Amino acid sequence: MNDLVRQHTALSDSDLEWLHLLVSEWQLLSDLSFADLVLWVPTLDGTRYVSVAQMRPNTGPTSYQDDMVGHLVPRGRRPMLDSALDEGRIVREGDPEWREEVPVRVESIPVRREGRVLGVIARNTNLLTVRTPSRLELTYLQSASDLAQMIAAGTFPFPAQQVDMDASPRAGDGLIRLDADGVVQYASPNALSAYHRLGLAADLVGHHLGRTTAELAPARGPVDEALVKLASGWAPREFEVEGEEGVIQLRAIPLKPKGTHSGSLVLLRDVTELRRRERELITKDATIREIHHRVKNNLQTVAALLRLQSRRMDSAKGREALDEAVRRVGSIAIVHETLSQNLDERVQFDEIADRVLAMVAEISPGKVTTRRTGRFGILDAEVATPLSMVLTEILQNALEHAFDEGEQGTVEVGAVRGGSRTEPRLLVTVQDNGRGLPEGFDPHSAGNLGLQIVRTLVEGELGGAFDMVRGAEGGTRVLLDVPVRPEKS
Repeated sequence: MNDLVRQHTALSDSDLEWLHLLVSEWQLLSDLSFADLVLWVPTLDGTRYVSVAQMRPNTGPTSYQDDMVGHLVPRGRRPMLDSALDEGRIVREGDPEWREEVPVRVESIPVRREGRVLGVIARNTNLLTVRTPSRLELTYLQSASDLAQMIAAGTFPFPAQQVDMDASPRAGDGLIRLDADGVVQYASPNALSAYHRLGLAADLVGHHLGRTTAELAPARGPVDEALVKLASGWAPREFEVEGEEGVIQLRAIPLKPKGTHSGSLVLLRDVTELRRRERELITKDATIREIHHRVKNNLQTVAALLRLQSRRMDSAKGREALDEAVRRVGSIAIVHETLSQNLDERVQFDEIADRVLAMVAEISPGKVTTRRTGRFGILDAEVATPLSMVLTEILQNALEHAFDEGEQGTVEVGAVRGGSRTEPRLLVTVQDNGRGLPEGFDPHSAGNLGLQIVRTLVEGELGGAFDMVRGAEGGTRVLLDVPVRPEKS
């Protein structure tokens, strides 16, 4: 619509925003009218009309099989459009048109904003299935007529209320028509069922909707008074009412077809099951976070016990092995701590990597400097946990074996998201400036426990590749290539 309006018409940006607001609301008019709607706007030179939007009804057959958006028609070909635009009134005169052996009643509704007519809505009703209307259909048509008059007067849609039509109740979900005092004149079967779900035992017709709704809701006091006002339809509002047995979502639309409040239209939907499932998801998320929190606490307890045992060991090799186990357990605990703070099973791994770096650097405090470049980004938990252990083992190996005792040095961890859009990968390098690899060293067959853990996790669990080579300027360079999921998926 933006392109068509700016290319063919003289409407301003504020006029265009009004048309967008109208189009976001006019599914309601289409459903209540059982009719197709096409929005026609005069072109810049005033000699033609361009159709900028179209809507088909959910409540009846369409009268347009083709897409009308973008069509241009010369002024004079459709006299009802000319009359509605020039005179600023709803035009209903004329005989039905025949389209592919289908009779169609055409009406034209001027779209007014701040005293100016911006365009015309052509309302096209398929008459092929016309029959004696029911009470529901008569209520629909009367409500549609009131809304059409409000569009022609420039009082609908409501500029202060932007409605999410995907989440807002629709006419077919449930409809209640109120008089000027807020008393129910008609309630559709779906609307009545929703109120029965709230606990209503009687019919709605003849009852004041605001007071009836407030009696069914458990709240009292000021909230109760506000609910009476809202459910009476005096202002355009969307709200929810929760009773003991159900939850309904309501949308109130005041009707002022002739400038004065003549009643209201209340659309409603039973959202009891939807809210129940949302609560279950919230409970599930809270439970998962609590599990991660408890796993983290248990791992920290295990690490503390191992640390205590290490202090009691007489063997230096035994203490070293237990200290390595403490760091392995600690790296897993860091991941679970991060997961306990998230709503999903994905983590920002940069924070985890920095904490692992700080934890492993405690092996030789003040002597070897560690730093990170690049970014790991967001990773799934099933990648983050083994990767944190791999990073711990590689760093631990570098700090223990790359430098002589008391020697100064640096260890740098680099991370780059690479690969293609369909096959994204994470490329990780760990570079030190230590003594480098010994002659004949093969990282794929070396037997120490740390490298066995790295190989098993990278190749077996992560499905990636692992290698250790001499650095271009000395030292050792560890390379990891791991498949990952896109960050925004």
